[in-house]
Amino acid sequence: MKIVVCVNHVPDTATKVKIGADEKFIDPAGVVYIINPYDEFAVEEALKTKEKFGGEVIVVSVGNDSNKETIRKALAMGADKGILLKAEKPLDSFGVAKALADDLKNYQPDIIFMGKQSVDYDDAVVGQLTSEMLGLSCISNVVELKIDGQKVTAEREIEGGKEVVESGLPIIITAQKGLNEPRYASLKGIMAAKKKEIEEKKIAEYPSLTEVIQMIKPQAKQPGRIVGTDVNAVGELVRLLHEEAKVF
Repeated sequence: MKIVVCVNHVPDTATKVKIGADEKFIDPAGVVYIINPYDEFAVEEALKTKEKFGGEVIVVSVGNDSNKETIRKALAMGADKGILLKAEKPLDSFGVAKALADDLKNYQPDIIFMGKQSVDYDDAVVGQLTSEMLGLSCISNVVELKIDGQKVTAEREIEGGKEVVESGLPIIITAQKGLNEPRYASLKGIMAAKKKEIEEKKIAEYPSLTEVIQMIKPQAKQPGRIVGTDVNAVGELVRLLHEEAKVF
């Protein structure tokens, strides 16, 4: 079985982000980058699928040379090959999906795994856009997956509950937290990853359908106030909620 997993290189969620001087991108100075957390679930599921059905796992990432670090992490976990679709400038979700679709159509994979969203921009649409461009089915937010021959049965999270969906292969699956527990890369895997191939491909300049006008940090929260310690404070609390907080 030919399995592809798409990964992104994102700032660590514990990093204190600063906005750059142009107010359109973050200041990369001092920022630690990691594999997108949701993509780790995608990598793990790809590896589990290979262990069950055989074949190979190809890791694909769109970005610059720094993305190789994330590709190496997936290779250390057990993926077979890495591909860097080298972009000269940042792409929006449409551009990333177009770059992926134009490359992936050459491999005709049986199944493509992605994280349900990337924690840098949180658009959560790359999987669906890529599936539309490739003409494939897509099941998003998957928390349980079963593959039986050419049939896929997936349980996915929806507003207020879950639903079970069936589809055939080939397909794109976007992984949600809870699908599995990603494995740690072993020392043997880390050493082996250094010898595994990362193929670089320079991609076309894809158009962006969205533009970042300005990044603004949220306002600092105001300190809390104690308006009283007994029932006599209820009236003042109601007044403050109505006149200052304006919650009703």
